[in-house]
Amino acid sequence: MDKKWLYFILLSVVWGSSFILIKKALLGLTPVQLGGVRIVFASSFLFIIGYKSLKEIKKQDWKWILAAGFFSSFFPPFLFALAQTEIDSGVTSIFNSLAPLLTTLVGGIMFGLLITRRQVFGVFVGLLGTVALILAGARFSPDQNYWYAIFIILSALGYAFNINIIKKHLSHLSPLAVTTASFGVVIVPALIMVGFSGFFNEVWYSPDMQTALIYLVLLALFGTALANIYFNKLIYVSSPVFAASVTYTIPLVAVLWGVWDGEKMNVYQLIGGAIILLGVYLVNRRRR
Repeated sequence: MDKKWLYFILLSVVWGSSFILIKKALLGLTPVQLGGVRIVFASSFLFIIGYKSLKEIKKQDWKWILAAGFFSSFFPPFLFALAQTEIDSGVTSIFNSLAPLLTTLVGGIMFGLLITRRQVFGVFVGLLGTVALILAGARFSPDQNYWYAIFIILSALGYAFNINIIKKHLSHLSPLAVTTASFGVVIVPALIMVGFSGFFNEVWYSPDMQTALIYLVLLALFGTALANIYFNKLIYVSSPVFAASVTYTIPLVAVLWGVWDGEKMNVYQLIGGAIILLGVYLVNRRRR
C-alpha cells in the first residue's frame, strides 16, 4: 500500500476516535484543563522520543516552527474542548471537514497556491454546507449552542495555516523534528493555563478528574502526539490539500462513536455534512 494512503487510513481512525475521548474527558475536566494538560502530556512524550531530532532545526526555522506550533498545537486543543461543551462529538467532526477548503483558500491567498474555478466553487459549496449544518442543528437540537461551531472553524483555519507553513517552509526537516518542536514551543503557555485553571489543586481529590485523565492520556499520546507525527509525514509525501482531506473520513469514525454513545443526528444534519464533503471533493478532484 502507498505510504500516503496508509497514513491517511491510520489518521482517519485515530483522529476520528479523538472526539469521543474529548467528550469523555470533559465529564471531569474543564475545557482549559483538558486543552492544557493534553498539550503538556503530548509535548512531554514527544520530547522523550524526539529531542535528538531538534538538532536538525536551524535558527531561521524557528519563526515558522513558532507559527505552526500556535496555529496547530496550542489553540485547537482548547477550541475543540470548548466547542464540545455545547455540540455533540459527531457534529463537531463534520465541522472539522472544512480544513481542506480552508487549506486551499489560505494556500491560494497567502502561499501562492494556484486555485482553479472548480476549487473556488467547491469552497463555496463547503461553506454552504456549513451554514446548512448550523441552521439544521439550531432548529432540531435547541439544547445545543451551534454558535460554538465557530471554535471548530477557527481550529480548522489554524490547521490550514499549519499545513501550508510546513509544506512551504519546513519540508526540509523530518516530521518528528517539526512535531516535537511545534509542541515544545507551546508547553510553557500550556502549563501556565493549567496552573491558573486550578487543576493541580483539584485533581488529587476528584475521582471524576482522575477518570477523565485516563481518556486524556489516550487522547494526548495517540490522538495528539503520534497522530501529529504521522500527519506531518502525510504532508511530506502528498500535497497540502490531500493531507487536509483526511477530514473526509474522520467524521465517519466520529459519528459511529457518537451514535454508539447515544448521540442522535437528524437527516438535515447529515445533508449538511454531505454538502461539506461534496465541497471538499470538488476542491480535491483532479482533471482527467
